[in-house]
Formats: sequence, C-alpha cells, structure tokens
Amino acid sequence: MTYSVLVVEDEPNIVLSLQFIMKRSGHEVRIAGDGEAALDAMAAKTPDVVLLDIMLPKRDGLSVCEAIRANPDWSAVKILVLSAKSRESDKEKALSLGADDYITKPYSTREVCERVNAMLGIEGCPQPSEASQPS
Repeated sequence: MTYSVLVVEDEPNIVLSLQFIMKRSGHEVRIAGDGEAALDAMAAKTPDVVLLDIMLPKRDGLSVCEAIRANPDWSAVKILVLSAKSRESDKEKALSLGADDYITKPYSTREVCERVNAMLGIEGCPQPSEASQPS
C-alpha cells in the first residue's frame, strides 16, 4: 500500500531531503511551502502523514496543527513536527495541540523515516545505497 505524505516546510534543502527519503520509502509526497498552502493541500487530498515545520510563512505550524485537529475529516492524519525549536515547552505545546510526534532539527533523515513508518505500522526503512543518493 502506498501512503501519502505532505511535507510542510519552507526551506528548499530540507524539502529535498525529506522528499527523497519519503519517496525512497515508497510514499507519495506532496509539498506545501507555507501554512496556508498546507491547509489547501489538506483540503485537496487528505494525506496519511504531515511532516510539519513550526516556523512557516503566512500561518505557523502550530496553528496548522490545531486546524488539522479541529477538522473531524482529518482525525486519522498523523502529524510529525520537525522544528528547530528545541525547548521542552515547544514540544509540549505541539503535542498538546495534537501532534503525534516531535523531532528537533537537525535530525537524521533515517530517524524521520523510521518515525513516519512506525506511525503507519511499517517496520524499518530502506537501507541507503550509493546509487540511491541524491545528486
């Protein structure tokens, strides 16, 4: 089964690495560069998982998380927050607003892959090989 992942991130290099690791894991990937685009993308096609940055243009990730959780049609969507905000209070706030998990930047793409797959009930992640590295 192919799962859908919505990457909500405004930093192009981070988008590329997340897109690469999620596609390598067999997931369909869509990108939103700001909070408003994220909610538009959610309305167009509900993903299985949202990888959500907190510091975003137009609408921050915490308000996006809150909006996702306020919509009963999106109750099954898993939210993994990926943020440079590393204080425990930031993590607690995101989790209290409905995030399922929280990883602090910088992070390993392998850890992101493993956490996403765990949320989806999939074991492990594909092993990187030199041929599969982005150029």
